[in-house]
Amino acid sequence: MYKKYVSSILLLLMVSGCSTGFASGSKEDEPLSVKAMGSSTFQLAEKSVEFNVDLLHPTTKEVLYSYKPTLAVNSKEYEQQIKTLADELASKLDQPMVPVKLSNGQLTKGQSRVVLDEDKLVESLKNIRALDKSIVLPIEEKAPNVTQETVKGIDEVVIGSYKTTFNASIKGRTHNIALSAGAINQIVLGPGDRFYYNLVVGERTPERGYQKAMEIVDKEFVEGIGGGICQTSSTLYNAVMNAGLEVIEVHSHSRSVGYVPTGKDATVSWNGPDFKFINNKDYPVMIKTIVDTAGGSIEVQILTSKEAAAKL
Repeated sequence: MYKKYVSSILLLLMVSGCSTGFASGSKEDEPLSVKAMGSSTFQLAEKSVEFNVDLLHPTTKEVLYSYKPTLAVNSKEYEQQIKTLADELASKLDQPMVPVKLSNGQLTKGQSRVVLDEDKLVESLKNIRALDKSIVLPIEEKAPNVTQETVKGIDEVVIGSYKTTFNASIKGRTHNIALSAGAINQIVLGPGDRFYYNLVVGERTPERGYQKAMEIVDKEFVEGIGGGICQTSSTLYNAVMNAGLEVIEVHSHSRSVGYVPTGKDATVSWNGPDFKFINNKDYPVMIKTIVDTAGGSIEVQILTSKEAAAKL
C-alpha cells in the first residue's frame, strides 16, 4: 500500500513539471551563490585609561601625593610626565642629614638623611596597572649612625687637626669666626654620616648674631654679614683632609686668601657654595674647635676614642 502511494506522488510531481532531488537524472544542482564580502580597514585608536594612584610614605603609609596616571599607546609623553613628577617630589622630600652633637655628655637629636629614588619611582609608574590603587614611594631614610654607647671616649685621640690665625682687632670678623666655630664644635659623625657646613652653621643673619665684616665676592673684598666664616670652613677642611675623611664637595675663593695656602681654602655661601664631607671610617669621630679671640687663632681637631685610633 505504501509503495503505491509514493509512486502516485512521484508521477504527479513529474506531470506538474516540478523537479526533486529524489529523482535521478534531474538537472545538476546549481551551486549557491555567495555574496563577496567587501574588505574593510580597521585602525586602532589610541586609548587612554585614567585613574588615581596614592603615593604612600614607606613607614607611616601616609598619602603624600595622589596622582592620576594615563596609560596610553604612546608612552613617551607619559614617561616625561612621571620623570617631572619624580623630580618635583624629590625636591620636596629629600633632606640632608643633620649630624648629632655631644653636649654635656649627651647626644642631641640630629636629622635623618632622606632621599627619594627617582629612577625606581619612574619604573614603578611606567609599569603601573589599572587596578593598582597605591604605590609605596621608594624613599631611603638613614638616621645618624651614632649611639650613646659608641661615643664613649670619643675625645681621647686627635687623628687630624689644623690651625689658622686672624687679626683679633677686627671685631666683626673675630666674632663671626667664633660664632661659626661654636656651631660645628662637638659635632659627632658615625660611620657613613655626612656633614654639610651650610646646614650645620645655618644662615648668617643679624638675627642669628652675625656681624658685618669683609669678605671676598667676585675677586673683590666687600663688606657683608658673616665675613670670616670661610676661615672656619677652610680650617675645618684642612683638618678633615689631615684626618683622612672623604670630601664630597669643596670650592675655592675667586682669589687667594691669607690664612691658608692657595687651593687649600673652602669658600661657603648661603644658597651657594658649600663644604661637605663624609665620615668614611668604621668608627665615630668628633669635631672640636678651639678659638682664641684675644690672640687671633682658630684650631679644628678631629677626635676619636683610643680604641678606634688603635685601628689606624
